[in-house]
Amino acid sequence: MKENQLQIELKEDIAEGTYANLAIIAHSTSEFFFDFVRMMPGVNKAKVKSRVVMTPEHAKRLAMALQDNLMRYEAQFGEIRLPERNGYGAVPPFKVEA
Repeated sequence: MKENQLQIELKEDIAEGTYANLAIIAHSTSEFFFDFVRMMPGVNKAKVKSRVVMTPEHAKRLAMALQDNLMRYEAQFGEIRLPERNGYGAVPPFKVEA
């Protein structure tokens, strides 16, 4: 094994993942905030299930990696189609409370 090879540990409770069907992204001058939310049909209130904070540089790397993975996914499985509504994608405007 190479000396500088990164070893990543994935604990069982984290490996299960957290389901989210909405992501809210905000930023300051030094950080990006990714809030992952689970919305339920017919319920007008949802809770943030996970928040990830990263530097702008890491956020850009994430965006590039996500774009690369989306292109490979669509090459294998076909185009991902998004329903459009009210110019906001599949989700109408909402109010965020801290």
